[in-house]
Amino acid sequence: MTRRIYLDHGASTPVDPHVIEAMLPYWTEQYGNPASVHTFGRQASAGLEKARRTIAGLLNARPDEIIFTGCGSESDNLALRGVMWAARAGGRGNHLITSAIEHKAVLDTAGQLRDHFGFDLTILPVDENGQVSLEEVEAAIRPDTVLITIMAANNEIGAFQPFEAIGQIAHEHGVLFHTDAIQAAAVTTWDMETMPIDLFSLAPHKFYGPKGVGVLCARQGVELVAALTGGGQEDGRRAGTVNVAYAVGAAEAFRLAMEHREENVAHYQALTRRLIGGLTAAMPGDCILTGHPAERLPQNASFAFRHVNGNDLLIHLDMAGIAASSGSACKTGDPKPSAILEALGLSPEWTKGGLRLTVGRQNSLEDIDYVIEVVPGIVNTVKQFSLQFA
Repeated sequence: MTRRIYLDHGASTPVDPHVIEAMLPYWTEQYGNPASVHTFGRQASAGLEKARRTIAGLLNARPDEIIFTGCGSESDNLALRGVMWAARAGGRGNHLITSAIEHKAVLDTAGQLRDHFGFDLTILPVDENGQVSLEEVEAAIRPDTVLITIMAANNEIGAFQPFEAIGQIAHEHGVLFHTDAIQAAAVTTWDMETMPIDLFSLAPHKFYGPKGVGVLCARQGVELVAALTGGGQEDGRRAGTVNVAYAVGAAEAFRLAMEHREENVAHYQALTRRLIGGLTAAMPGDCILTGHPAERLPQNASFAFRHVNGNDLLIHLDMAGIAASSGSACKTGDPKPSAILEALGLSPEWTKGGLRLTVGRQNSLEDIDYVIEVVPGIVNTVKQFSLQFA
């Protein structure tokens, strides 16, 4: 039987058994609607507010600054739409700044605000390591700039952005700063009291929590217009009956991630160092590391392969028992070049051959050695096929 190695933790992680245990009572025993006034509702509300306090404490934020959403993408959507709509209503500005390599939850939302709502949008370029220039951030700020949204670390290439420095620049100009911390949340320490961050998005399924729940931390005083309206839940900022079980799971997953952060990071770094060194050494000239060589997520090893179709690469890796992600923008047929690899300035022979390998707690050095052993042969096979039918 082919061994199975999961190296796609950047896409999603298994749910920790302790998280499942924490969630179970809110399906089977304390299942009331947290907005109800009876005992069942009050029990559910108590669990929800405990989860809110837990996450707030881990971020050094206020409980009333924590908003539960349906996913990380919704958190990003609420941050951008909520701030920009509120600013327009208050006559405070019309301009938004972001980067070329944001997650689509940010880029597509920013584009919609521009194309359908008439907001002005500046999209900043990145350098060859995937980082924005602080000078260009500051130069892009205008008198009507409302919000800068730059991710803490990129989901595809793993590069950290200088997000604290960006936030400081934003605050010096009276501009709000949002960071999508969905990939970085579990491997970094956070302090919303001292960090120059006004809005902060995370998604628990990236750190062994459930899918279907997200968190937006919005600093006290940040005005948001709700994008989802109805029942007035979450202090009027996000309508809909809150998924109490998933909120509880989100809090427990984040608590465990912070409790074990140092040991997890050390484990991830040991794996990705071997993976990066092994693959780049095995395929000189045909394999390059993408993203910053040092300032990168410890769990992320991302590569570009020359003259390789990323979709074909993923299929062959899966047949060899390796689950991974590609930088290509579609799942079937001839993939489009990765917009992120293009933003790094890579030439066309590289931009269809992105590969993201993201390690997790259950991975071992033996898993990594197997990947280093089999990937070069797979890449060569896919490369010959791609060149033959180019």
